Amino acid sequence: MGGPVLIIAANDDWPTDRVVTELTGRGVEVFRIDTADFPQQLSLSARIDRHSGWTGELASGHRTVNLPWVSAVYYRAPRAFQFPEGMSGPEERFAAAQARAGLGGVLSALRCHWVNHPTAMARAEYKPVQLAAASRSGLRIPTTLITNEPDRVRALASEVTEGIVCKPVASPVLIEDGKLKSVYTHRLHPEDLVDLEGVSSTAHLFQEWVQKDHEVRLTLIGDRMFAAAIHAGSDASHEDWRSDYGSLTYSVTTVPDDVADGMRRLMARLKLVYGAADFVVGPYGEWTFLEVNPCGQWDWIQAETGLPIAQALADELQGVS
Repeated sequence: MGGPVLIIAANDDWPTDRVVTELTGRGVEVFRIDTADFPQQLSLSARIDRHSGWTGELASGHRTVNLPWVSAVYYRAPRAFQFPEGMSGPEERFAAAQARAGLGGVLSALRCHWVNHPTAMARAEYKPVQLAAASRSGLRIPTTLITNEPDRVRALASEVTEGIVCKPVASPVLIEDGKLKSVYTHRLHPEDLVDLEGVSSTAHLFQEWVQKDHEVRLTLIGDRMFAAAIHAGSDASHEDWRSDYGSLTYSVTTVPDDVADGMRRLMARLKLVYGAADFVVGPYGEWTFLEVNPCGQWDWIQAETGLPIAQALADELQGVS
């Protein structure tokens, strides 16, 4: 791959900064955009006819990239489009839909190497899709219930040996009173099952509790896998390690062959090149798949373990095996 690499990410995403630094240090031409810059700081002109694919360019400030020359795209959580002040709410929603279909559509049509393609990411972000694909790929998964019926929750709790947990079906992050908050995995106790009235308000995800020795964050980039064991140092982090980062310790670990094979099949099914997968490792070494995030964080794992994840992302985008 000799052409420029297009990076689509939030301007303030510092893990992406590391990938850009790695690529530019290798002499790779990088053109970085944030969709929040469109249409005020970023312009698009693209054309297609019956004799060729999409041609044209993206321009930002004093820089321009020719679309057919792009060799790879790194797509990582860009921000929402930003429009000039003075638009009404309906006008802004209409403009956002046009921008998504226009800019997003042209970029999605680029015939190059994607990490990851946004259409694959959108599908893979559904946990029900992930779990079904993981099971078909030969990975061990926990018994899972998605419901808004309280009686179904009690029935599941009576069927499994170790009890159940409740976790978000979608993103665990919300904004309340202007503050960013996270919803963590919560292990349900018998007294919690008495009043489940709130369950009927929306879809909830319940899973059997899996006994754990530790957990693993498995970062996958193309054919490469980077496994970091995460050891909980508190009761809260044993239930959900995201709730108490300060108590965690890390170590590099190896991936069992059957799990590695299953993850390769899963990534192929989901059409993902990059993924951040979470596993529970039981007392006897059995790995249980929980989820794979197509846009999951990786920078702190590299910092804690020294695993060369930024370098591997640059390799993938550069086409270096």
